[in-house]
Amino acid sequence: MDAILAIVAIWLAFGHAIPAPQAETAAPADAAAPVPDVPGGTPAASLPAAEDQTPTGRFTTAGEVRPILMATRPQWVGVRSYGGQDLVYFTNLLAWRCGLAQIAYAVNGGAMQVLDTEPCHLDTATPNALRLEGVLPYVAFPPGSVERVEVQVTFDDLSIAAGSYARPEIAMP
Repeated sequence: MDAILAIVAIWLAFGHAIPAPQAETAAPADAAAPVPDVPGGTPAASLPAAEDQTPTGRFTTAGEVRPILMATRPQWVGVRSYGGQDLVYFTNLLAWRCGLAQIAYAVNGGAMQVLDTEPCHLDTATPNALRLEGVLPYVAFPPGSVERVEVQVTFDDLSIAAGSYARPEIAMP
């Protein structure tokens, strides 16, 4: 992971843009991509407009965080049994949340839920830092109940990526 971050940082430092994602996930350049409604979440029509994608070097745009999140898609979530509960962790996604508009998840085929996230700390040197004040990086479920987790990430350019994980693929010790 550190090597990926170093490569991306060097690439951006030399003024290069992050290559556009595959057409299937990219928002059209001249219009916002249609974003499906997530039941229980923010209706697509009320999501904010796509944000400016000028690279900042601070990993606060979809263009900057997408390559990292696509490379780490198998690690988007983790699950472990702890304290008599199943805890589904979203730490990797939360660490790059400043380039995201929304994170939604479903457990065991249930309805998609929007994950509460803390705001970006744009007035600091580390805008993606997790302060964990009032928002935890996991969601708790009854013990042994989590068998599958679906994740849908909406980037701040309104493109979408998704992942689907069976418990054995994301089990943490």
